[in-house]
Amino acid sequence: MRATRIKTIRALERGLDVLQVLQASAAMDLHDLHQATALPKATLMRILRTLNDRGLVWQRIADGAYLLSYTLRERAPHLDDEAHLVEVSSPILEALCRRVNWPSILAAPRLDYMEVIETNSPRSYLAHIPLGPIGFRINMLRSATGRAYLAFCSESERQAVLARLRASPHPGDAGARNSAWVARVLAETRRRGFAARDPSFGGHFDKSRREVDDGRNSIAVPIIVDARVIGSINMTWTVKAGSIAEVGARHVADLKRAASDIAARMLSPVVDAPGAGAGGRGAAAASNGARKAVVPA
Repeated sequence: MRATRIKTIRALERGLDVLQVLQASAAMDLHDLHQATALPKATLMRILRTLNDRGLVWQRIADGAYLLSYTLRERAPHLDDEAHLVEVSSPILEALCRRVNWPSILAAPRLDYMEVIETNSPRSYLAHIPLGPIGFRINMLRSATGRAYLAFCSESERQAVLARLRASPHPGDAGARNSAWVARVLAETRRRGFAARDPSFGGHFDKSRREVDDGRNSIAVPIIVDARVIGSINMTWTVKAGSIAEVGARHVADLKRAASDIAARMLSPVVDAPGAGAGGRGAAAASNGARKAVVPA
């Protein structure tokens, strides 16, 4: 462009500065952005609100960090589908929390454990049940999220994970060596259509509930896209609030609906801005006819 006397738009420059900073980072909270851009926090909040409304940035629930939208990252050299999963899941997890009040996590499978990648716990009215944090490792065989993944993933994935668990030195993975027990647990999970944490599991990766008890119970369902389990979401409540059967009867439909909505949005070529209507998501997903979002019966 030829040099002219036309003035630049300062407000636009500031917005682009914020986008560039987020593009160069994994995630930044308001304070980080303030430090990186030297912009007042009030100004940053207006910029972030505008960018968020246009679907260019989004805010993670778990820690309040801001991230560049997947729609801007999709042509980047390091495509991160997991970031896409978290982005589309966050508003759905927030809506789920408003419906059921109990908190949830979004977990992704690793080689032989599950990892927390998002949680709506900060939005829960029950702040005394903090979940996470991001990066928290969850036992695969004893947790609801792990069982939801193992029960519904492909046979080849399942056998590969179980082989690693059988060779694991962690006491919490020892149950994998009991093939009959594993088969019963996973068959029961598929029969019910959702997973429940093991009665002996109190939240600690290796120790039993007798040793470490978080006083909670959980149920979980897988997120299935194109017959592949890409993660699972749970719902956690205090043991005193009801049994797995009681709470499951009340809320498993809400959990399955959330998983279905996440899977449908993963099929959409464009991520909607938070608050966008479901109609646009459905139309986009429908146009991808060969791909399917699945919910266990």
